[in-house]
Amino acid sequence: MPISPEQQAEIDAQRAQSAPTLRAVSEGMEAHLYTAHEVLDHGFIRVIDYMGDDAAICQAARVSYGKGTKSVQNDEGLIRYLMRHWHSTPFEMCEIKLHVKLPVFVARQWIRHRTANVNEYSARYSILDREFYIPAPEHVNAQSVVNNQGRGGVLEGAEAARVLEILKSDSNRAYDNYEAMIGTEGPDGEAQDGLARELARMNLPTNIYTQWYWKVDLHNLFHFLRLRADPHAQYEIRVYADAICKVVADWVPAAYGAFEDYRLGGASLSGRALDCIRRMLAGEEMTQENSGMSKGEWREFEGVIR
Repeated sequence: MPISPEQQAEIDAQRAQSAPTLRAVSEGMEAHLYTAHEVLDHGFIRVIDYMGDDAAICQAARVSYGKGTKSVQNDEGLIRYLMRHWHSTPFEMCEIKLHVKLPVFVARQWIRHRTANVNEYSARYSILDREFYIPAPEHVNAQSVVNNQGRGGVLEGAEAARVLEILKSDSNRAYDNYEAMIGTEGPDGEAQDGLARELARMNLPTNIYTQWYWKVDLHNLFHFLRLRADPHAQYEIRVYADAICKVVADWVPAAYGAFEDYRLGGASLSGRALDCIRRMLAGEEMTQENSGMSKGEWREFEGVIR
């Protein structure tokens, strides 16, 4: 259960509050404020705060570039120009702060994006809940034989059941030992006759859930989404990126539309790949052998053009 009754009551109370403001407001984002969007079996994302909108991007660009934007007829056109030519600073004028609940192994992938401010739930001071990510049967895959960091076909039948049982039993056994090590709490809330929480936590598996506040500007958020919403990204982080994409599309629709077109739906080609396309257009029969590309490069190139 991603949201407890207490958390839902807190969210309802936050959404019931309102105050007049003179700052820019995105109506699409206002609908998302504080609302928890469920991800995986116990996770969620929710918007805690945001700054800026599509107009803020254009405002910053016009201050920065002055006469250089006069040929752009409207804000959407300007935003598409900025995205197309990789102008990053105007997108940095918008920021978002998210509350994210996610498995630890996903968090360790996520934290590699070192362009955000993060404050994580501390298991030194608090006791983690007995909540573990257990994949749905359709997401229990074998190792890919093509990609060393990817998945192959879905495991089925007895083998899938065996894997899921191992995950569940190991997770619960580790948590039982975690509880036993930290001992009971006295009237003052301190652990009695137990191991320090900062030590006991090291026995927990990486599929246990953690939480953090994550604040990032729109430029760096788009970079995160370009990598993590990609079909080749690991499923467990991709579903978080997909949930964030839906929020961002409502927050800055013009900027997200340009991002979707030029980044998510676009492709970056090497000089060799562009030369190959020119030779194809000229009628030349191209193969991996005469392209000058490695087998891996050729396979990726074919994935782009076919």
